[in-house]
Amino acid sequence: AVMYRDVKINIIDTPGHADFSGEVERVISMADGCLLLVDSVEGPMPQTRFVLRHALHRRLKIIVVINKIDRPNARIAEVIGLIQDLFLELATSADQLDFPILYASAREGIAVTEPGLPGKDISPIFDCILANVPPPRIESGPFQMLVSNLDYNSHKGRIVIGRVWRGAVSPHDTVVTLDADGDVADHEIAEVFTYLGLKRLKVDRVEAGDIVALTGIESVS
Repeated sequence: AVMYRDVKINIIDTPGHADFSGEVERVISMADGCLLLVDSVEGPMPQTRFVLRHALHRRLKIIVVINKIDRPNARIAEVIGLIQDLFLELATSADQLDFPILYASAREGIAVTEPGLPGKDISPIFDCILANVPPPRIESGPFQMLVSNLDYNSHKGRIVIGRVWRGAVSPHDTVVTLDADGDVADHEIAEVFTYLGLKRLKVDRVEAGDIVALTGIESVS
């Protein structure tokens, strides 16, 4: 998570291989937009197609980032053509063919809006996110969260990770889990965490729209 211009931007990395299909789908279910990262030399990979198909299907706003523009053998114009062909093949509506493109060198820590421009930092990526990705849709009602990932800590036990779609939750709140078979179980939330940078922060309350981690829910998948 990154704070930028008083806006919290949660960033979720998808697996780099198409054989992690279930994990990719779970990650995309938490997102409102997609940074489609493409190598300036290799161009779109099989996993690029896989992630883009699912992101377009969920109607996420796509921002294309062409990385490694510092490479001497970068073929930016050709890669853009390949990306456009991919969108033409996978888009489900005409408006999805209109997408911003940024150019970056992760190694140098820069991003620019046009090839050849001098870069200072990666703020153009965050500016593009704020300009193009809509804020989360907040539903009214009691707490609701979709568990998209699991972690484990030897002291805290199972840690459930996901996006809060509705309401808010605090430590010691009682929640109900509903599994795929419709079975219901009660749990008391032990600890509540949110993210800043790459770290988890223990907090007293999280609200709809945020991506969070909770402890105290052992029997959940």
